[in-house]
Amino acid sequence: MSTGTEGTAPAVCLPAAVEFRNVTKLYGRGTPREYLALSDVSFTIPDRTDHGEFASFLGPSGCGKSTVLRLVAGLEPQHPPTSGTVTVLGREVVGPGADRGMVFQDYTSFDNRTVLGNVVFGLECRGVPRSQREAEGLDWIERVGLDPVQDADKYPHELSGGMRQRVAIARTLILRPRVILMDEPFGALDPATRLDMQDLLVKLWREVQATVLFVTHSVEEAVYLGDRVYLMDTTPGRIAEEIILPAASAPAREAQSEPWFNEQVMRIHERIEQIEVTAKPLPQR
Repeated sequence: MSTGTEGTAPAVCLPAAVEFRNVTKLYGRGTPREYLALSDVSFTIPDRTDHGEFASFLGPSGCGKSTVLRLVAGLEPQHPPTSGTVTVLGREVVGPGADRGMVFQDYTSFDNRTVLGNVVFGLECRGVPRSQREAEGLDWIERVGLDPVQDADKYPHELSGGMRQRVAIARTLILRPRVILMDEPFGALDPATRLDMQDLLVKLWREVQATVLFVTHSVEEAVYLGDRVYLMDTTPGRIAEEIILPAASAPAREAQSEPWFNEQVMRIHERIEQIEVTAKPLPQR
């Protein structure tokens, strides 16, 4: 008798790309400066190997967004958590690793290296032969929208802010990390350049199929980029809400005129206002 299951491959259960289980982070324990940054934070971002998940983190200043990213990156003093566990691809984070790459808001280029030298720095550290790493570097310079002929030999001080951030993205993605951490990478850019960078990021993210954790203060940016948005409450930092979003099918400028986009933006703005009001101390009588 046929069971109807012949030839069906068993489902593969992949470990989560990133998982927080009851994570608390307390700074300065036992001192007058003791501060609870995160309290009992739990969330799971699945490992979608055919797509890559894009998770945006939103919330008031001081809610712990950057602490979340740095815990995933394994960077001190945020790492390790005071309690709870942080796992990446099923393994507990014990420090920085090649499976994760980070892009900061500040332009973190090496001033004494050219654009090409900056982009291939990680490959150089891995011992990749010069001819191979430079060929890959020139390819990535072009992928991020720079000119491999005119820009490769420039130094960071010769570049605009948007160009320097393109270099930082190329330097991260050339290593093909499974998880990419971005801490307000476009926050210092002018509005037009910021939209261009959002479109570029979506294009490259689809190519590398990595999981992205993206911290921003811009609701519009979070909605456009995110498959899911985590709204964070403050004092102490914790997850207030997880919102699953449809993927934007148009460039950033066009998406902002779509009804669903504006409905989500308005709803999230209202929710953040509620979070900020409840976080404010009551006036003294």
